[in-house]
Amino acid sequence: MLIGLDIGGTKIEGVVVSSSTLEIRQRLRVVTPKTNYQDFLESVKNVIATLTVRCGENIKSIGVGCCGSVDNSSGVMRGANILYLNGEHFLKDLQSEYRLPVSLTNDANCLAISEFRSGAAKDAASSCLAMILGTGCGGGVIINGGIVDGLHGLGGEIGHIPLPGFDIGIDGPAIDCYCGSRNCVESFISGTGLERSWALYNGPTSAKQVFELYTSGNKAAIQFIEAYTDRVARTLGSIINVIDPEVIVLGGGVSNQTAIYPLIKDKLRKYTFNNVSTPVIQAHHGDSSGVLGAALLPRMKGMI
Repeated sequence: MLIGLDIGGTKIEGVVVSSSTLEIRQRLRVVTPKTNYQDFLESVKNVIATLTVRCGENIKSIGVGCCGSVDNSSGVMRGANILYLNGEHFLKDLQSEYRLPVSLTNDANCLAISEFRSGAAKDAASSCLAMILGTGCGGGVIINGGIVDGLHGLGGEIGHIPLPGFDIGIDGPAIDCYCGSRNCVESFISGTGLERSWALYNGPTSAKQVFELYTSGNKAAIQFIEAYTDRVARTLGSIINVIDPEVIVLGGGVSNQTAIYPLIKDKLRKYTFNNVSTPVIQAHHGDSSGVLGAALLPRMKGMI
């Protein structure tokens, strides 16, 4: 049995997954503490302990999907939106607690792993790109059957490349990102970025409502979604030209809007070398993608 944890700012979700069938056997969710790191660490350990007892079988490994990344030189967390995590040796603390292989990566990598192993990209021979279009925008890259972390843990940080072909007349005013860069992709194609861009000219509206307006034939929404999917296609085209994945899987809230897929397909050829059109498809595992990918992480890394 494999334990997987999906940790975010609002919840800690844990599952027990069968190592043979990849079926989720147990699931537990608790609220992420708002207090401090020690309370957080205790909550994580309590989830693991509860799942272990409920499972009643041997646990082979623990995989963790978490915001932020582990600095390879210092071993501390950085870039986490759970602020008290930054600067802490979270992975080391878990590894010292359990006599099991323990591994940690970000949520987009977990999406890529789960979809490559048993989801929408399961028929790919050795490569895929997974991209989250949710509150933020992130990516996970699988090449030669393995996840690409990169030297500094930045593999797949699609959300923080500059929007390709930025045009103020099409994409709206330039915007500074919290990361310190300007015109980051996340500011334009995440669900939050979609709502921000729409609100510039049309007033505050949820992404879901914008798509409802699009479906109903609203001219402003049609024009906007055409421009939005062009930004997505520009982003994906630039990635295709670098790594040429067999398939691209989209997750996150915006990925549930089926209207985007034919639009992206139609536009993608314009932004790829030799007019390549890589398949762009919706994630299969939905809300379970992250936690399932976390459970499979140690196996993906050859730890078990």
